Amino acid sequence: MNESTKAELHALRANSKVAYVGSTHAEGFPQIKAMLVLEHENIRSQYFSTNLSSKRAQRFLQEQKASVYYCDEARFKGALFTGTMEVRTDRETKAFLWREGFEMYYPGGIDDDDYCVLKFTADTVNYYHGMVNATHSIEEGL
Repeated sequence: MNESTKAELHALRANSKVAYVGSTHAEGFPQIKAMLVLEHENIRSQYFSTNLSSKRAQRFLQEQKASVYYCDEARFKGALFTGTMEVRTDRETKAFLWREGFEMYYPGGIDDDDYCVLKFTADTVNYYHGMVNATHSIEEGL
């Protein structure tokens, strides 16, 4: 992957307020949900908050295969990251992602039993822009 593509991928993620998270239904059908982009450690990871009781979290407890799609509709750019989604309930991860205003959804605060974090870890990315449509392995240095 060239440096220009790497820079475009980083910018696409950095400027995205919403990502589209994909999972599979118990019968194997694809399921997509828009989720707020909150935090990441590097290009391989992305964190989302949700209710532990939600269908999405419950499904990821059973099947970790996932995808996360970022797009810039105005420039017709897209990046489909494929990997795994982990449901995290440890206090350290929940505190890392906690934002002011979350108490509206989780009245018990960081320790609310229904508050959890989804941690996505990518293995590959398919980047589309213009006439370029290529899948790349994710490397830590990306």
